[in-house]
Parts: sequence; structure tokens; C-alpha cells
Amino acid sequence: MANKFKKNDKVKVITGKDKGKISEIINFITKSNKVILNGVNLVKRHTKPSKLNPEGGIVQKEMPIHISNIMHIDPKTNSAVKIGFKFLEDGKKVRFLKKTGELIENKKV
Repeated sequence: MANKFKKNDKVKVITGKDKGKISEIINFITKSNKVILNGVNLVKRHTKPSKLNPEGGIVQKEMPIHISNIMHIDPKTNSAVKIGFKFLEDGKKVRFLKKTGELIENKKV
């Protein structure tokens, strides 16, 4: 199955406790079809002191969210839209917005 989401895509959370929030994708967990979004699904973890974190204490971090709970954002209208795939004349496979037909730029980071 082709993945419709890429790193740094703007997405909107459509279900769950953070419904309606708009964020960017930070990381993927492909085995379980989950993504980590910037500032979404925050939890507090109690950590022991270590060499990396000598004080320990309560740390807030982002937890994964399933990809079925997010949708792409149209940059012009700022609304959630569906994504499709199509092939260009040169044989490249690209993503496009189904509502408007615009291509999504695949920025390499």
C-alpha cells in the first residue's frame, strides 16, 4: 500500500482528544501505520535521572497517532482534503488533491 503521507506534511487531526488541531508530521512508525505529530497527543512521562537528563522529573512528549485519524490540509483553503495518486507523462508517480486536482510538491528534507 502506498503511503499518502510524507514527513513535514501539514495534516489535521479528525478524531480523538486533539480533534481539529493542525500540525506537521515529525516521524513515522511504518510497522503499525502510526505517525508522530508536532504538539499533538501529548502525554506526561515520569523519568528517572540519567546521564542525558540528570534531573529527571516529569517530561511532556508526543505519542504516535494512527494514520486513519489524520487528513491532509489544502494549503489554500486550510481545509481537510483527500489525496490521490496519478502518473505524469514522464512516468513519475505524484500525489494530488482530489478536491482541486492540484499536485503536492514532494520536498526532500
